[in-house]
Amino acid sequence: MFEESTPHGTSPTLLFLCTGNYYRSRFAEFYFRHLAERHQLAWHVESRGLEPHDTNPGELSRHTIAECERLGVSFAPLRMPLALQADDLRRATRVIAVKEAEHRPLMQRLFAEWVDRIEYWHIHDLDVSEPVDTLATLRAQVEELIRQLLGCDTTTSPQTGVAGDDT
Repeated sequence: MFEESTPHGTSPTLLFLCTGNYYRSRFAEFYFRHLAERHQLAWHVESRGLEPHDTNPGELSRHTIAECERLGVSFAPLRMPLALQADDLRRATRVIAVKEAEHRPLMQRLFAEWVDRIEYWHIHDLDVSEPVDTLATLRAQVEELIRQLLGCDTTTSPQTGVAGDDT
């Protein structure tokens, strides 16, 4: 489906997408990187936005910053949101858009040839869900993805490696 070789050597590349590349996709990127490093998964991870806009204050959502700080997850170096380009899709091994209802129509409009070639999750934005709920759901999805990549029992926590332990 996607190219296996990336500019990051032989490591596969995971690409998270959301609308603004400011909140959900950035948290997914940071949290995935944190867990992948902990479990020595040789994946490179990036995130992009389908329609980034300059009305967001600063480089990163305060909710993403707060959750990363709470979990001890690095969000450095900070950068401004990045718009998705066709090359990003071509370089990625796996692409996940965080909310199908929101992102499938954008993909259809912007990158129609890719609309059915990526995965879609169902993670709400601030207009539908409180940050505490959105980020908890996103954490669980990323943890499940890590378990899949590790080939673990789905009851094993990727944070600790202990079955049933989600601390």
